[in-house]
Amino acid sequence: MNLAEVRAAAKEKLKGSCRLCPVCDGRACAGEVPGMGGIGTGASFIANVEALRRRKLNLRTLHDVVEPDTTADLFGRKLAAPILGAPMAGTKPNIKGVISDYDITKAVVKGCRLAGTAGMSGDTGKVGLQVLQEEEGHGFFIFKPREQEKIIRWAQSAAEVGAIGFGIDVDGAGLINMRLLGMFVEPKTGAKLKELVANINLPFIVKGIMTPDEAEIAADAGASAIVVSNHGGRVLDSTPGAADVLPAIAARVKGRITIMADGGVRSGSDVLKLLALGADHVLVGRPLLQAAVGGGAEGVKLAVEKMISELKVAMILTGTANLAAVSPRVLWQSEEAAELK
Repeated sequence: MNLAEVRAAAKEKLKGSCRLCPVCDGRACAGEVPGMGGIGTGASFIANVEALRRRKLNLRTLHDVVEPDTTADLFGRKLAAPILGAPMAGTKPNIKGVISDYDITKAVVKGCRLAGTAGMSGDTGKVGLQVLQEEEGHGFFIFKPREQEKIIRWAQSAAEVGAIGFGIDVDGAGLINMRLLGMFVEPKTGAKLKELVANINLPFIVKGIMTPDEAEIAADAGASAIVVSNHGGRVLDSTPGAADVLPAIAARVKGRITIMADGGVRSGSDVLKLLALGADHVLVGRPLLQAAVGGGAEGVKLAVEKMISELKVAMILTGTANLAAVSPRVLWQSEEAAELK
């Protein structure tokens, strides 16, 4: 199996759900929610891709970086790279059930593990717990912002199967798919986050942070990590791209809390850009869903390995020896802006 075969299989299976466009930027699928697109005009999905596209890398070749070190530490686990599989669920409404929630979760969690990184289970209930148990806890359980008691109960179950961490994607507070099914979701106050942190015995992740003040609220509540994310552009139209808001968030909470980011990541170069903008780890969504549909866990493994390889090349060609050496210096736009101040 190779990535070309995985893509061809995915394109056939996803007919009517995803076009597998040559450039996956949200334009062709704008408004297709449920589906693979961005909500409304699709502007938030498009903004994620555009925010990364605008950033350019400084090409540097007069240095001694030949074998860059991409390894990363996350909550006591050593990963081959700071590339994580994003949580995905709702395969029935979004991709017409071409594969089950179990299959997508298994493919992402197992595929990332095989590639040396880690994946996340979406809000799939017992399916997610089953997969994490099968994969010896090597992954994360991400739950929707449901009732407090329910979140705590599922977090306890995630701890029992040995999950690396547990979180809620608060940006799902207005998720149309769940509301259509009559499921309760709500925004969370700082006090409610503190209650969750106090009652959950796992590293706690708050996914869906897009402003510095809310990043600080999460940090003050004792969360272990945030994910800078607009939910792939699927919940609110006309938000900025994640890469556009990330620098200000990093300026506010870098060093106090682990910063993850997602949205529009299509290559290892995109990973390096988000790291340079302030992220510690990067989540990948749609490309891994496509890989999972086309090739299961092996497809996801191949896709992640390709991104790791691209990240290594980008680090060589920017003179970046390891993750600790990543800084805004690798970005041409940031350096130019600094010179103009």
